[in-house]
Formats: sequence, structure tokens, C-alpha cells
Amino acid sequence: MAARPFLTAAWRDLIMLSWAVDQRLLKTHLPRGVELDLWKGEALASVVAFRFEQVRVRGVAVPFHTAFPEVNLRFYVRRRTAEGEWRRGVVFVKELVPRAAIALVARKLYGEPYEALPMREAHVDGIADDEGRPRRTLLYEWQRDGKWERVIALAADAPHPMRRGSTEEFIAEHYYGYTARGPRATREYRVAHPPWNVVPLAECFLEADIASLYGQPWVEPLTQAPVSTFLADGSSVQVYPGVDVPGTERSPAR
Repeated sequence: MAARPFLTAAWRDLIMLSWAVDQRLLKTHLPRGVELDLWKGEALASVVAFRFEQVRVRGVAVPFHTAFPEVNLRFYVRRRTAEGEWRRGVVFVKELVPRAAIALVARKLYGEPYEALPMREAHVDGIADDEGRPRRTLLYEWQRDGKWERVIALAADAPHPMRRGSTEEFIAEHYYGYTARGPRATREYRVAHPPWNVVPLAECFLEADIASLYGQPWVEPLTQAPVSTFLADGSSVQVYPGVDVPGTERSPAR
């Protein structure tokens, strides 16, 4: 019997800001059994800010946990299966959500690096420009040590399908997540969703104390000019239960 999704939801209004990053930095976070997935020879990392909606766990809505923002830092990997298929996925460095219960479940079941912080969001539709193109301002914020940090984006066009072979397609079309479960074990989980429509961003900002948020090695890459900035409209998504990556080993239970 085919596996049923563990979680279903909708991901909406995904701000995706991406930078070229030294491969040596990313390899310190690389789980066993996967390798870096490069874009034209460069390793990319992305800050992604978006909104969860209609969240269901095993088909059940959890009160007060069905809609919330998330901001994550991720990079791109791939794994070759025994059948010769390349599975392209992501590894998360940190994921911010506003609910402690969400962070606890994600850490427990998926081993993901979730942290719960106060968060808020705003989405403002502006007046269209002279050519009739819609203008939208999107804001995702989180609070640390009494200070608000944020991702801000201005989109000034209508969404359109991603071009084949584009940077946007490379960044958005990764359908697996990989998580280290101890020093030798890796879990793989599949995420299913249709291709998204995207909008290039007219302006975007990441305003945060990067050293204390992600670590000092991330300051240099994340303060350079991004190589790609866009807004994806999002869609419904299904997240499937994790499975062990063949060839990785779990530590024996104590």
C-alpha cells in the first residue's frame, strides 16, 4: 500500500532569496548519503519565508495550529538511488515558526532544526503601475531578544510559470528533504506539490543579526547580493513519512 501523507497543507506567498555559498560551509551541515546539488557549478543557499495554511496532521486539524508563518535557511542536495534515479532535495540549517508545539513535533518526528519564536506577517496589495502590473508588499518578521527581524519583498508583476532550466526552477523544484539523525543516519522524506508560478522581486531585504541567528560563517555570504530573488505563489503540499536512506546506519537504541 502506498504511504499516506503525514502532513497536508498549503504553502502560500513564498519569498525565496538565494545566495552563492562556499561549499565548505555547506558540507559541515551535509547528512551522510547525499551530495551538494550545484547550480552552474555554484552551491546555493536560500532564505525562504512563507505562510502555512490548512494544516492537517494525518488528516486532522490541530486547533490554533492550522495557519502560521515560517522562515527557513536551506541548501540544495541530491542523492542517487540504487536504480540510478537522482533525487533532488534540501537540507535545512534552521527553521523558525511561532508555535512551540510545531517546533517540538518537527524536531521529534523529522529531526529538523526548528525553533519557536514570536512571529508576525503582513501582505499589502498596492495600486497597479501604469502598465497594469499588480504591486504587492510582503513582510515576515520574528522576534529575538526583544528585537524584530524580518524578510521584506516587493513584487511588481503578475505571477507566471517558471521557465525550464531557470534558476527559479532549480531552487523551487526540490522534492525531498534530508535530515541527519545522529552521526551516521540520514532520513529522507518526500514533499509533493505542483509547479508554482513565480514573480521576480523588484526589491527585497533580509534584516537580521545573521551571526547570532545562523552563526558567524553565514555573515559573509548572506550580506552579499543575492543571485536570485523571487516570489512563488505556492500551492497545496503533501509531506510523506520519513524513511532511512540506504547505506546509512542508526545508532542502536539504548
